[in-house]
Amino acid sequence: MAERAVDVLIVGAGAAGASCASELRARGFDGSVLLVGRELDPPYERPPISKGYLTSREASFLPVPDDVELLTRTSVMKLDTAARAASLSTKDTVSFGSAVLCTGANVRRLPLDGSNLEGIHYLRALRNADALRADVEGASRVALVGGSFIACEVAASLTTMGVGATLVFPEEAPMALQFGGRVGGWVRGLLESRGVEVLAGEEVARFEGDGEDVQRVVCASGRVVECSAVVVGVGAVPDVTLARSSGLELGSTGGIRCSSSLETSAAGVFAAGDACEYDSVLHGRPVRIEHHEVAAGQGRCAARNVLGEGAAYDDVPYFWSDLADWATIEAVGPAVEGWDREEVRGSFESGSFSVFYSLGERLVAALTCGRAGDLDEARARLRAAAAA
Repeated sequence: MAERAVDVLIVGAGAAGASCASELRARGFDGSVLLVGRELDPPYERPPISKGYLTSREASFLPVPDDVELLTRTSVMKLDTAARAASLSTKDTVSFGSAVLCTGANVRRLPLDGSNLEGIHYLRALRNADALRADVEGASRVALVGGSFIACEVAASLTTMGVGATLVFPEEAPMALQFGGRVGGWVRGLLESRGVEVLAGEEVARFEGDGEDVQRVVCASGRVVECSAVVVGVGAVPDVTLARSSGLELGSTGGIRCSSSLETSAAGVFAAGDACEYDSVLHGRPVRIEHHEVAAGQGRCAARNVLGEGAAYDDVPYFWSDLADWATIEAVGPAVEGWDREEVRGSFESGSFSVFYSLGERLVAALTCGRAGDLDEARARLRAAAAA
């Protein structure tokens, strides 16, 4: 028997969970809402972890309505979707009317020799950034493994702190996998012009240290990067442990399989955020997107559908990346399906440019640096194409 009952249970106190709780109240819902998060901190924005948070201790906490019950340091251990009951790590059992799973994602770890050495960091939570800040004080150089957003952003943040940064990754250029070689070449040039060492085309073979602390990154080519600390940013995997144990259907990308309205295979149970793999009316297929703005938007959509609206999540995906105060990259409609044509507006040389990515005659994504009008145009075109 459940010790208590709530109208809505939200599992995961990140951007999706916080926005879901806020949207419920904003739409006049006065039932009981329980927001459960396993982290020590209340909901906060994750993007600053690799950006400004490294250079400023001020945390970006997200608003949660005062009349929403928030449990931190608490996990949902078991979810019975048929009985509408959840078992918490506090040993309490809670019955619920509707549930929203916002379980997020976990960092992908490198199973390499030396990976247990002290000073190797993975950034996902505020406490990870705290540990890195403490570790880099007085450091001469930090090695960053990965060529995507986290590694590039941290490299820029560390450089502004006066710490040397070396990027090590196997691709041809940073961010090339996401945005192609031309954008990747521009990112590389920007980083190098600010003092970041970029080692492209290098696979990390192992980490080494003469004692308990990491001191070197050794590449498969034999190249060695001497360092005081390491930050690994090689992606994330959706956290579907609870969903799987609850018998919910999973999708082809490993996320929680959802309809266009974000409802899972269990009626009355929704998902939002990094773990949500939903039928996208914009893409015409199931997609899963790991971006802060998408998580917040899906949390709001899930709240509306908990209230019976039955709305499809149709926001055009938006993403941004700050490279210190050197440049801000913005993108809409991430081209996860690939593209075969790029239209460049402006110029890379000036640092003010846009790239429109198309597959055949169809626009699939756009990226801009300093040309907000182009982003607005791309967003409108993507929405119009989906409605056609």
